[in-house]
Amino acid sequence: MTTVASGPVVAASPASRTAADRGVGPLLRAWRERRRVSQLELALRADSSARHISFVETGRSRPSEDMVLRLAEQLEVPVRERNALLLAAGYAPHYPETPLDDPALDALRDGMERLIRGYEPYPALVVDAGYTVLASNRGIEMLLAGVAPELLAPAPNAMRLTLHPRGLAPRIRNLREWRGHLLAQMEREIAVHRSERLRALYEEVAAYPVPPEDAPGAEPAEPDVHFALPLRIKHDGRLLSFVSSISTFNTPMDVTVSEIAIETFLPADRETTGYLHTLAG
Repeated sequence: MTTVASGPVVAASPASRTAADRGVGPLLRAWRERRRVSQLELALRADSSARHISFVETGRSRPSEDMVLRLAEQLEVPVRERNALLLAAGYAPHYPETPLDDPALDALRDGMERLIRGYEPYPALVVDAGYTVLASNRGIEMLLAGVAPELLAPAPNAMRLTLHPRGLAPRIRNLREWRGHLLAQMEREIAVHRSERLRALYEEVAAYPVPPEDAPGAEPAEPDVHFALPLRIKHDGRLLSFVSSISTFNTPMDVTVSEIAIETFLPADRETTGYLHTLAG
């Protein structure tokens, strides 16, 4: 199992570094427009008035700390960006950012490790908001056999491992479809989190070469699993098929915890299930 040794999960975003200079009004208006919510609708949700929301957004009124948090909650602002809103309004950050190796998170780390170990022989891993792999189980390690050593160096990145030409990409039989799924996922997260680190990663992995559609071993776009897009990958001469699920923590009160995701890969056919259990046995 791979685990992160120290440090916060993600460095402070540019928004949080410049929040105090921009003012809370424009930031709140940007989040409201991003969520496509009118001032009146937001006011009703936050038990306020459209007039007060307008005054806050234009800088004519300074919202209380409680109001900032209430508006952020109604707009589903990520925890890190809620701290940025508070700073912009002249208040101290409300949510701590605890390093993952801090003793205060011992129970969280232990719980995640037990969870992904209990998922074996199926693959599972834990990543942060920048797709750094924080922990993985033996199912993942099995899939990563043969990946270039430099991609497996400390703090490996799940997107690089998957899409790099020296990573899993040459063994993924529906690479174009799976790559499109991953890039669309990153685009949605960039729109929400406004992370320069994530944008740089996106530009890097999007530039990796993609084999032509008629390359040997490539599969047609229409998959044989119709309830979800499968990851179809070759391993030791066998074709394995998985569907993935991503879990996050409900109502996180810490920036680090809010940016952790657990991804599990469920076999999409009986052949994959049997093969994984054979390996485990």
